[in-house]
Amino acid sequence: MNKTVSILGSTGSIGTQSLEVCEKHGLKVKALSANSNTELLEQQARKFEPECICIYSESKFSEMKSRLADTGIKVLCGMDGLCEIASLPQSDIVLNSVVGMVGLLPTLVAINSGKDIALANKETLVAGGELVMSLAQKKGVKIYPVDSEHSAIFQCLQGNNRSQLSKIILTASGGPFFGKNYDDLRSVTKADALKHPNWSMGNKITIDSATLMNKGLEFIEAKWLFDLEPDQIEIVVHRQSVVHSAVEYNDYSVIAQLGVPDMKIPIQYALLYPERMPCPTERLSLTDYGSLTFEKPDYETFKCLTAAIDAIKLGGAYPCLVNSANEEAVKAFLNDEIKFIQIGEIVSSILKNFKRLNISGYDDVMKADRQAREFVRNSIASAK
Repeated sequence: MNKTVSILGSTGSIGTQSLEVCEKHGLKVKALSANSNTELLEQQARKFEPECICIYSESKFSEMKSRLADTGIKVLCGMDGLCEIASLPQSDIVLNSVVGMVGLLPTLVAINSGKDIALANKETLVAGGELVMSLAQKKGVKIYPVDSEHSAIFQCLQGNNRSQLSKIILTASGGPFFGKNYDDLRSVTKADALKHPNWSMGNKITIDSATLMNKGLEFIEAKWLFDLEPDQIEIVVHRQSVVHSAVEYNDYSVIAQLGVPDMKIPIQYALLYPERMPCPTERLSLTDYGSLTFEKPDYETFKCLTAAIDAIKLGGAYPCLVNSANEEAVKAFLNDEIKFIQIGEIVSSILKNFKRLNISGYDDVMKADRQAREFVRNSIASAK
């Protein structure tokens, strides 16, 4: 493969698996970035020999430069560094797997530079979906989804008439607390919430899966990625995580994409599209699973899911507001400042406490982000 790649968030779960795919198929890695993991970023830099790397944490910049002083690799830091990597002329495609709102601006910069995007950063489309998709259309840039669910939908659309789409079916594992009621969740510990039944992910995404906020964010992403109305998106709990999602057409035929629960499959499809090649993962054996189950989600117990869906129906800045509120609430939960059930309560309260704000540019997104975070911090502080 002659394709060249820049990876934002290379030391995280998606980033490390992306590098496995690059190594297997000979994709040249031109740039890497990490938040603060200098040790792993150094190892990756020495192995893949990119032209430049970025350590987002400015306090780690001197250390990172020192670690790579004997190489010719350019060391950058902060948001400026991320944006420089995102627009690197030598890269064909930018894989964005950073966590949080920090991913939005590099995505916009990459698109503005004409780079195709392999997108694993949910917040890019949740907070700035209209901005991102309109700019991508203007620049003729392709956005390839890396989330397993959106990749599945993207794959199920191939070779079919897009105008004949009826709806999409987003599958959800249900997280570690499927079947629990709201009272059951009052005693949930951090250790409980970090035990996902099927996937190995970072802490923030794992908590989002436990609250089902992850599925709410994917609902919003799907609206933008596939130009859908909210009532064209159905969520189904599928505990085995084998059917990654499905598409229903106007004749009521349903086409689904199946595979073992391994992110390397959607990562590889995004990076190598339209090629399909052997993937560094296991093959799916349906007989090993024996049976697959499908159930409706509990919208009353999992308040984050309901809040996210309500937010995209309301439009404007509401998706950004609930996303930013969730980020702050999850951070507080991981820091033992609030209980698990308070995450959903905080996120839901955003919809009641903010008036509609339209999004016309990046500054509007960041204003909504700041307001939501301040609201959450003040709410937590006043409750103590």
